[in-house]
Amino acid sequence: MSDASREPAPKLTLEVRDLHKSFGGQPALRGVDLVVPEGTTCVLMGVSGSGKTVLMKHIMGLIRPDRGVVLVEGEEVAKMDEPKLNQMRRKLGILFQANALFDSLNVFDNVAFPLRERTKMSEPDITKTVNETLGKVGLSHAATRFPGELSGGMQKRVGFARATILQPKILLYDDPTAGLDPLTTAAVNEIITTGKQQLGATSLVITPDVASAFGTADNLALMHEGQVVEYGPPDHFRQSQHPEVKAFLRNWLRRRSAQTQTPQA
Repeated sequence: MSDASREPAPKLTLEVRDLHKSFGGQPALRGVDLVVPEGTTCVLMGVSGSGKTVLMKHIMGLIRPDRGVVLVEGEEVAKMDEPKLNQMRRKLGILFQANALFDSLNVFDNVAFPLRERTKMSEPDITKTVNETLGKVGLSHAATRFPGELSGGMQKRVGFARATILQPKILLYDDPTAGLDPLTTAAVNEIITTGKQQLGATSLVITPDVASAFGTADNLALMHEGQVVEYGPPDHFRQSQHPEVKAFLRNWLRRRSAQTQTPQA
């Protein structure tokens, strides 16, 4: 194959190389390697305690590694000073498991909060931007309602609207479907897809939900005991012979089957 016919290597938005971290002598990360190409969605799976959240905190610059490198758009996070870290974090949109909405603010003011805190945008422009964003997630009718008046799925959409109001390049989702019913879970999966399609964002999603992972991911990564033991597209995972992948999928299917069984009268 000639050089002219070769496709250029994809640009890497997130890159983790040989990342190690211990707490109190107990290893949490043991040589993690992970890449997330620009504009793709990577779903990070694994049981509780496998290191998923610790890895995400390294990407956010909340934890410094004992060894190894975390790169965000080619820049090493651990070498950033506080102003540089804040600049990097402005590129991140983060959707937490509990949405982190302000109960005392209505939907409009929750979504407007980042604009008022981080920009010098005028109130008329804030109103226009928030209304457009709420329209994109189907919440124009709910602008004056408060979080406590919303369903779980609607709260997730408000959280997504607020996380994306500054048009971040990178979206981080921490277990976005935790505790949700199947219908709401499907709505959240649609939100993740929306982030990719509307923003062209690069996304890293933490979830133990295999159905959600296979439905939203370009690539999947399985963490086990502080390492990424398998990485690749969904079809690769379906055919994987790695014992930890097979065990993880088998256990998930067993739990799902138990949850869907109808109780006997």
